[in-house]
Order: sequence, then C-alpha cells, then structure tokens
Amino acid sequence: MTLVDLTRDLVSIPSHEDETAAGDFLEEWLRRETDADVQRDDAGNVIARKGAGEESLALVGHHDVVEPAESQVADADGDGATEYAVEERDGRLYGRGTADMKGAVAAALLAFRDSEVRSTSSSRTQSGDADPAGELVFASFVGEETGGVGSQHAIDHGFAPDYAIVGEGSTNYSGPDVTDVAVAHKGRRGSTITARGTAAHASEADAGENAIYRATAAVDRVRELELPSVDVAGETLDGRLTVTEIEGGSAWNVVPARCEFTIDERTVPGERAPLERVDALEGVEWTVDQDWPPMECTDESFAEAVLAAADDSQDGTPELVTKPHATDAGWLSAAGTECVIYGPSEPGEAHTDDESVSIAVLERCRETYRRIAETWPTSR
Repeated sequence: MTLVDLTRDLVSIPSHEDETAAGDFLEEWLRRETDADVQRDDAGNVIARKGAGEESLALVGHHDVVEPAESQVADADGDGATEYAVEERDGRLYGRGTADMKGAVAAALLAFRDSEVRSTSSSRTQSGDADPAGELVFASFVGEETGGVGSQHAIDHGFAPDYAIVGEGSTNYSGPDVTDVAVAHKGRRGSTITARGTAAHASEADAGENAIYRATAAVDRVRELELPSVDVAGETLDGRLTVTEIEGGSAWNVVPARCEFTIDERTVPGERAPLERVDALEGVEWTVDQDWPPMECTDESFAEAVLAAADDSQDGTPELVTKPHATDAGWLSAAGTECVIYGPSEPGEAHTDDESVSIAVLERCRETYRRIAETWPTSR
C-alpha cells in the first residue's frame, strides 16, 4: 500500500463526531502490517510499541478532525452511507483531515512499520560497547481538536515516552517548500471573568451596583497587564490576551446584577499573564475554563538529531522554528516528554473548506520519521 493510498483510506473515514471507525482502521492495520504490541485504551487512543531499551521515541498524531464542510462529504455507495471526499490533483490530496492530520498519521504508520529498531546485541559503537537500544512507539490520539482529551487520558494512564515527534504542521515556516522542526509553541488558557453587582431600577441606579461597570473595569485591568515573552530558537514568542465575548444585563431599565466576559490567552513556555490581578477587583471572579500548556524542547541533541534527519530527507534547508498553535505536544511536554513538531501541514491549511496536503511533503515526512526512528537514541 502506498502512502497516498493509506492517506486516502484514513481520510475517507468520518471522525469529527466519533473516532471509533478511524481507530478501528488504525488498530487493524497495525495488527496486520506489524508485529508490534498494539493497544486500544478506554478513550479510543491507538498505541503500538516495538523494540525495547533505555529510551523510547514516539511518533504521535491524532485521528479526530473538525467538522467537514458540505463539499468535503461524499455519498459512498448511494444508499445514504457517507464518507469524507478525497481528491488528488496537482500533486496534492484534498479533503478534511488531509493536512490536520491524517496525512501525517499515515506517514508515521509506514515509518513505524518499516523502521528497524536497533537492539543491544546487533548495534555497537566503535569501542565495541552496545548502543543503547530504543523502544519505538506509534500513538494516535482522539479528541485533540476538543482540548487534547485523548492525550491527557493516555498520560494519566502511564503514557510517558522519553521523546516524541508530533506530526502537526511545520512546513513552510522558514521558507517555501521546506519542512522545519518546531521546538516550541504557545499554549492556550481560556478564562471567564464574572462581575457581580446588585440589581436596581435604572431610575434609581444609585441603589444598585452596576455589574457592567465592574466588568468594564476588569477589561481595563486586562488591557493594562504586562504580557510575558520568551526567546526560543532565535525567535520571540509573545504572550497575548484577547477579550473575545461579553454578556450582561437583563433589561434596558434594570441595573445589571451580573456581567461576564471571556479571555483567550496565548501562553508561552515558563510564564503566564498575571490574571490574578483582575480577580482581586471587588465583585470580580476569575475562572479558568481551559489550560492547554505551551511546549519547549530543552534537549538540544534531540532537536538537532531530528533536524539532521529532516535535512537529509529534503532538498531545502530546514531550520529550528517556533509555532503559534497549541498541540498535544504541550500535554506531553508538561508530563516530561521532550517533544518536537514535524509535519506536512502548512500555515493556514488546517480546518479550511479546501484543506489539502502536498503528496511530496507527505513522503518527506515519512522518510524523516523513518530516519530518526532508526538512528535515535544516538550513542552518547
């Protein structure tokens, strides 16, 4: 089976509401095509392992997608059963999930199958000592698009590789037709600020306490906060706070007793905006609704090893870069796994009505995954 065929088959399986069928496909393929130990956990994550040794390397993806556009759904056999439409043209595959990120999952599957994991008995250094053997892991999670629920479940139940390559997009960051290695990305913290007051008739407004006024004071405080920034791989990642929704009041002639607004916060490794200063205002309460952690790879030798494999797999010259979007690498990094991101999706490609991925870049990713799987861990 070619990489294009495997990507087509995987992309065609609907997985925006229920990932079961896509998980079935992955599990059956791994059991048929490899001798790995294949597990399906209670959340629906598919995890396969082969080899053994002191260090483990995981090729990580997810098989859920966002809801497809109408144009991305096809009637499979004319009887009402649907599948996702997949079309090949001009060297690209078009369809929901081609870029984010079933194409990368297919590339990782083939790399996992085809990689020969070294063993202590067969691989030796120049001094005659055995190389450290490595365990190679394939993992495809559910629920990445809904906050990383699959990766969190796996981590909570003992998933703890030493190193991971997460196949999210890193193509065309440093320049055209190059797939880079992302060594850091921002996280996302979503918060709700609730202001409470006392209702009164607007004709006697002084008898009440206006919650909207308290909320606007809190908005002003948000805008005054100093935002953190961090330098990684020659780039500066800046934190960001954005007020995104506001709701309050019950009638045009009533002093409002309640008003709330939401904040989208983009976090950076190591620091957070001091939102507790907003919480300190009278009548104001801060609630964290989601906290998707940022990621930073602190193992330079691992990042450089992946960069070398990437360089050997393409004509362009990849670089170490940063990425603005949160991924499952954040959860893994927070749990102690050294992560990098390397994948075919390009900026602005995911979640679009004409989502697509370059076939040549898929092949590039497959080769990079294979190279690093066969050479890591290096002798150190």
